[in-house]
Amino acid sequence: MKSGCSLICSPHFKVRLTLDVKRGGGSNSQFYLLDIGSCWKNNGKPCDGNVLTDVTRYSEMIINPETTSWCRPDNLVSCPPYHVTRTGDIIYRNETSRFPYSAYHLYCTPGNAEFLEKPYDICDPYSNPQAQELVQILPHPEWAVHGYPAKQGDGWVGDPRTWELDVGALSSRLYFYLDPGTKPARRVWSSINVGTEIYVSSPGETAEWTVSDFDVLVPEGVEDGSSSY
Repeated sequence: MKSGCSLICSPHFKVRLTLDVKRGGGSNSQFYLLDIGSCWKNNGKPCDGNVLTDVTRYSEMIINPETTSWCRPDNLVSCPPYHVTRTGDIIYRNETSRFPYSAYHLYCTPGNAEFLEKPYDICDPYSNPQAQELVQILPHPEWAVHGYPAKQGDGWVGDPRTWELDVGALSSRLYFYLDPGTKPARRVWSSINVGTEIYVSSPGETAEWTVSDFDVLVPEGVEDGSSSY
């Protein structure tokens, strides 16, 4: 079976990098081990430049240990509607004994979505010309199976590491909104970033880090379905 993807697509890519965080930027620094971005419509079709129906989608792994989980049993509005385990099981956010709340910092939904499951929180409508959707995740054993940090503090200041992240596999597990009854969107990632966003802080904060040996690994044979690294 052909995948039809000659670009960076879930689940068929990894990212290898060495990251040394020298200064983290304070408690309001959302430091991304990896931030990937894409764009598709709520009906699963690729974006075409129509800002009324296009949606920018982001997945971001935050490694600043001062960033806590807003997704909690008493704050379901900041959780995705469900979590997909490595084996493909679905755990809904109201299943308090099973849902991995601490694996998520924040989820917010696109403002142009028409069939939202309550409770929900709309992503900031001013950061992009079109709607956006964010899935912000934290170090957790759920993600460690894909090479990501297993616990808070891994890879932070004083702990430089070389990572090989199975980004394609992890990103294929994440919930992103789609209109009911639509075919799953092809998750083609057009941006991959490392670094931080520092929100308003007093006093001003500074972040410093180095990235080296950065590679995106795409297996041979992706287009004909016989992929291998």
